[in-house]
Amino acid sequence: MERVRTGTAHGSAHGGGAHSIAYDCDVLVIGGGIVGLSTAYAITRAAPGTRVTVLEKEPGPARHQTGRNSGVIHSGVYYRPGSLKARYAVRGAAEMVKFCAEYGIAHAVTGKLIVATDRAELPRLHALVQRGRENGIPVRELGAAQIPEYEPEVRGLAAIHVGTTGVCDYVAVARQLARASGAEIRYGAEVRHIDRRPDHGVAVRTRSGNVIRARVMVNCAGLHCDGIARMTGDDPGMRIVPFRGEYYELARPELVRGLVYPVPDPAFPFLGVHLTRGIDGGVHVGPNAVPALAREGYGWGVVHPRELGGTLTWPGSWRIARRHWRYGAGELRRSLSKGAFTAAVRRLLPGVTEGDLVAAPAGVRAQAVLADGTLVDDFLIREGACAVHVLNAPSPAATAALPIGREVGRRALGMLGAAAA
Repeated sequence: MERVRTGTAHGSAHGGGAHSIAYDCDVLVIGGGIVGLSTAYAITRAAPGTRVTVLEKEPGPARHQTGRNSGVIHSGVYYRPGSLKARYAVRGAAEMVKFCAEYGIAHAVTGKLIVATDRAELPRLHALVQRGRENGIPVRELGAAQIPEYEPEVRGLAAIHVGTTGVCDYVAVARQLARASGAEIRYGAEVRHIDRRPDHGVAVRTRSGNVIRARVMVNCAGLHCDGIARMTGDDPGMRIVPFRGEYYELARPELVRGLVYPVPDPAFPFLGVHLTRGIDGGVHVGPNAVPALAREGYGWGVVHPRELGGTLTWPGSWRIARRHWRYGAGELRRSLSKGAFTAAVRRLLPGVTEGDLVAAPAGVRAQAVLADGTLVDDFLIREGACAVHVLNAPSPAATAALPIGREVGRRALGMLGAAAA
């Protein structure tokens, strides 16, 4: 279990002894995405009667990473055996399907193809077969002639079929988690100040001036999680570097039956431009991965100078750029040139044309980066005094939301028990 370095946050929100404080809740969760709401759900399921409040700065849940992804229920085939991503994705995929079925949320287990289109990708494809089997995932190897059995319009040298992959409506999942948790959800509640006293819990002031006092705080703020950690008085030891993922919608969705992915580059946590038939029958194409100029920079025209300055002054950002400039240049080219993006898609789907791609809303990935330029590859959960920080939870966090929520909830409840002792 990792611990962050703890500092002292000064303020006057607390006063008197621990027993004289009128707490508004036992656990305060910052962030109303799927991980924050799953944490609230897990806490109230594990310890009924625990008072949980969730603060979300947007007017509704799941407005950022949760609601702006491909909607894929990942199988866990990509992730290092034994890692949190591997364990939680495999477990979480099965639980997500069960949760959706229980509450009548739209979902489908479609399976997916991972397709090698170049001979240099064949060893990596074989490595994925081995990794999938180590993670307990059924994988079928396909030759070029077998690919059309699953996807008649897709071409490649070889592929693997992963049967446990699916799609669902993650926004509906988040809403159901909010309802089923019984937590108090406060929307439009942007956190502006946190006063944390290890012996007295935390007091959080929102933009409106309201102050919420809690024994334990959970930071599930996604794109802003490092800032919330620092506001608490903890040094997160990382920085969120936002990467925008740009999508298109396929004007001829009949070209794709299910999910089609390229073979990913193991040096990066990104999966490459892929094709995803969603629960609505439409086909998403993308995303690429380009640096965003703001934490919520969903287009090149969205620039937040202070946030951009934070990214540019973080040593890890420059080390990433020096180490991976060729990869970044390719992603940038596909962002600026629809023709280049189309060419990337045509490697998998030769029949697609530039006119088949219709611009769709983008997403931003909250990627944790260490000072040495390392892209944090696993989920990262750290603790400070009466605070739990979720510091890296990009894809497949939506898939893994239920087990992540239980782990974060377990830690928060452990702190709550210690505070009450």
